[in-house]
Amino acid sequence: MSESKSTSNTSNGPVVVGVDGSPTSLAALDFAFEEAQRRNTGLLVVTAFDLPEVWSLTYGLPVSCTVEEVQQSMLQNTRRVVTEALGGRTTTGGAPDVGIVAQGGSAARVLISAAAAVGSPLLVVGSRGRGGFKRMLLGSVSLSCVLHACCPVTVVRSGADQDRVETSDLSGFPAAIL
Repeated sequence: MSESKSTSNTSNGPVVVGVDGSPTSLAALDFAFEEAQRRNTGLLVVTAFDLPEVWSLTYGLPVSCTVEEVQQSMLQNTRRVVTEALGGRTTTGGAPDVGIVAQGGSAARVLISAAAAVGSPLLVVGSRGRGGFKRMLLGSVSLSCVLHACCPVTVVRSGADQDRVETSDLSGFPAAIL
């Protein structure tokens, strides 16, 4: 008898959101909180960080902190950011349970792995994080998540991104960037 895999998008896992403290990640956090509340499920906030070994190889300097120290620092900072961003909404009736994790590695890999590990019904990311070029519509992390995540992905843009209008050099007419 062969086993068949269900490809249904219904899952009891928490909504997963990537947060790095940037305005777009905070907009993604807000969206993910509301979506978790609507779905009556939990919310898992994930932050990724470069490992000290990467810093050492990149900059050629010895790094005196351990992975655990970096992880604890990132976890504390992310807790503070989430608490400030969500305010009292986490204590109201019907609010989703909010978990926070910090993991070393590339942001896209960490987010995709976290969503798969918890059986998330949705991965939410900001359109651009702390890095990247201002003119890019999608950052490399959000694009990688869209291409490789095992669940649906929502890419959220911040208000500043949504209001921006560019002028095409070819036509001279304004073109709204969606």
